[in-house]
Amino acid sequence: MKILVTGAAGFIGFHTCLKLAGKDHDIVGLDNLNPYYDVQLKTDRLTELGIHPPASGSREHAVSSRYPGLRFSRVSLEQKEVLTSLFEQEEFDLVIHLAAQAGVRYSLENPESYIDSNISGFFNVLEACRRFPVKHLIFASSSSVYGLNEKKPFSPGDNTDHPISLYAATKKSNELMAYTYHHLFGIPVTGLRFFTAYGPWGRPDMAYFSFTERILNKKEIRIFNHGNQERDFTFIDDIVEGICQLMDRTLSEPEKFQYGIYNLGNHKPVRLIEFIEILESLLGEPAIRNYQPMQPGDVMATNADIQSSMNDFGYHPHTGIREGLKIFVDWFRTYYKL
Repeated sequence: MKILVTGAAGFIGFHTCLKLAGKDHDIVGLDNLNPYYDVQLKTDRLTELGIHPPASGSREHAVSSRYPGLRFSRVSLEQKEVLTSLFEQEEFDLVIHLAAQAGVRYSLENPESYIDSNISGFFNVLEACRRFPVKHLIFASSSSVYGLNEKKPFSPGDNTDHPISLYAATKKSNELMAYTYHHLFGIPVTGLRFFTAYGPWGRPDMAYFSFTERILNKKEIRIFNHGNQERDFTFIDDIVEGICQLMDRTLSEPEKFQYGIYNLGNHKPVRLIEFIEILESLLGEPAIRNYQPMQPGDVMATNADIQSSMNDFGYHPHTGIREGLKIFVDWFRTYYKL
């Protein structure tokens, strides 16, 4: 199999490449290493994959020194001609599209970047898949598309017409664009709504990451809505296992997977204040708490209905919140030498 993984230097993309690299696949990872958060963390992820990233603007592939079937290309999704040329040359069997401008709160500050990456970039991926057909396109959506839905747990069949952040609106748009390209051009495509992925090599803009850094450095943490929100925290290994299970099933039963949307969550929501207490106990340090009102664009609770994911491709998350946070904390202390 020849597989394209976009967002390969990102949190989920890195772990996906790491998982696939251990199998007998030819993988091309793609990322532009944008500076939304610490670029050093992204390059360190690539180093873990045995890749020394090429300079910005280079058309050269970097070949992994650890995994013979893994290569990396520094490309932005907005570079349509470069992306099209890559598809033409490589003739991919499968595309796992994980690249995006992430973050709900940042979409309030820099909305244009979400349109460029998440809308224009995804359009370019769809166009490339149309011109150079693939066996399947798997793409990342988000639990944020559920917006202010009050029915819990969130089911893939629920109405998602009221997103409350531009980030969520772009992810909802991706689902609609994907369906249109499936309907018009027959592209087999599946969207995955991720629920608060966390774990080692994670994103510094996520609460669990910044809380850990601030607690260890005895800085205050801001706790919005007094910690009463609930989140369906999903450990990264469970997310990646779900992606790989879906990938295998789409290839073995292609007639069953033509267009679909699935949740990848843990189905066990945790209150933010309880989450902080677990983190404090693992770190052996109390948090200096600064309680704040609800943030614009935030939602009270997320809870994934994962029945269809379990039934259709065997998804079954197994990592509890304390176990997952311990793995993250151990990695954090090692990576930052604390």
